[in-house]
Amino acid sequence: MQDVHNASDRASYVDAAAPSVPDTDLSAKESSAEAKAKREFNKLQKRLRRLTGNAIIDYNMIQEGDRIMVCLSGGKDSYTMLSILMNLQRNAPVNFELVAVNMDQKQPGFPEHVLPEYLDTLGIEYYVVERDTYSIVKEKVPEGKTTCALCSRLRRGTLYGFAEEIGATKVALGHHRDDLLETLFLNMFHGGTLKAMPPKLLSDDGRNIIIRPLAYCSEADIQSYSDQMQFPIIPCNLCGSQENLQRQAVKGMLQEWKHKHPGRIESMFKAMTNVAPSQLADRALFDFEGLEQKQASMHADRIDSITLDTSS
Repeated sequence: MQDVHNASDRASYVDAAAPSVPDTDLSAKESSAEAKAKREFNKLQKRLRRLTGNAIIDYNMIQEGDRIMVCLSGGKDSYTMLSILMNLQRNAPVNFELVAVNMDQKQPGFPEHVLPEYLDTLGIEYYVVERDTYSIVKEKVPEGKTTCALCSRLRRGTLYGFAEEIGATKVALGHHRDDLLETLFLNMFHGGTLKAMPPKLLSDDGRNIIIRPLAYCSEADIQSYSDQMQFPIIPCNLCGSQENLQRQAVKGMLQEWKHKHPGRIESMFKAMTNVAPSQLADRALFDFEGLEQKQASMHADRIDSITLDTSS
């Protein structure tokens, strides 16, 4: 079985991105505005599929026989991820399974019926994992402090463990290009590290491979797609936690740059895929102490080359 990485595979994923409603099928009775809206939606859908397919191929995210646990939070990103993966699955060059999983963290007022009712309409295998992490977060986090960090860690730990229980070979998360960039700047500004969210990751304990199929997709496109698909969104404000103010500040900074300097976001994301360790300062990634030895070796090689040329 071949992995998803060659040119024919890329073509298969792009073919899977064909518009679902051809323009030729538009009824003559539809207004010009309706026809234009449908064309624009088809373009958006095709773009999301193409970018997702390219990310899958570039990072070899999905292989023959994979059983992928798609983590659904009830937000726009995870709904879009599931929708696009289900579309790509039909024409993908490899066979893989999708299993949707949601975690009910027992927040007061959580609408337990929303996701099961929606997933029933899709006919996909799914599970709802019930864990009372809400009580743990409320107990551990002082009043007025943001609960997002601890909540996320508890959720990830539970979901990663459940992935093993159901035999999932990959865990798919709905983070997009903007999430990756925001995390990069958050770590630089507040953590003193140059790291973000990789499109593909092996968990620290080695038990799970995490993939982010939407890594090339913009949040704006995902928001537009979600709005037009009318996904049953479950807001992430049920626990009464504050927004992550640091992330919101970085998001605002990036949005300002996007409007003032078109193309900057794309250039910054490209930089994340084009790292030059010798031009940074991390001694663990590059042997700065050995440069003199490397220089001497290169000099010796040049002398040997000149000697050979002269003797011949």
